[in-house]
This record gives sequence, structure tokens and C-alpha cells, in this order.
Amino acid sequence: MNAAANIPSPWPTTSPDRHEAIRGRAEEIYVRNGRIPGRDRENWAQAEQEILRESAESPTRKAIVVKVGDAQYLGEYNPESSDGYVPGEFGPGASVPVRFRADKMLVLRPNGKVLETTIVKKTV
Repeated sequence: MNAAANIPSPWPTTSPDRHEAIRGRAEEIYVRNGRIPGRDRENWAQAEQEILRESAESPTRKAIVVKVGDAQYLGEYNPESSDGYVPGEFGPGASVPVRFRADKMLVLRPNGKVLETTIVKKTV
């Protein structure tokens, strides 16, 4: 057994998506600041701080999937402004009244309230 395997890493792990976002932002900072060499660590630290701050400020979004005919829609919504919607209000395969308005999908909930989502994906 490797004793080091039981020692937690002192470095936090970052999801691949967040790591890529930080990498991209660090590159933007590098270009914006005149492509000055030797500032990789500073650019990375600034990018990481900006991305983490933006993540903390942006509301958590959730999604709902609705099938209409042969099409399936993925609609994102903000839990804080969903008027108490709780995932699971609709059973799998339940008939759900839906209206569409531009990039919005309006789902009529069992309690008569409407869950407004933003369509982020449509598959056929």
C-alpha cells in the first residue's frame, strides 16, 4: 500500500469545464495586457479569481426536459425565481401543457402556476 495515497492533496481539484474557463480567461488577460511574458502565474491567479467570483454571483440553474411529439426540449430555469417549483412535480411520461414563446418554454404546473424556462437544447 502506498502511504501517500491516503494523504489528501493540498491543491483543490477543478472540474474540466472550470479549468478550461480559467485557461481561456488567463489567455484573454495575457493578450489584453500586451502579451507580456513571464506573468503566467499572475494571469492564471487573476483568471481563477474572476471565474470563481462570477460563478458565485451567477444563480444556480436547473433544467427540465419536455417531449413534444418527436422533439425533446431542455429548458433551464432559475430555482430562486421558479415560484416554488420542485423537481419531480411531474411524473415521468406525464402529459404536461406547454407553450413556446421565442426561446422560452412555459410549462403549466399541476398547481396552475407556470414554470418559465429558457430553451437551451432541442433534439429530434
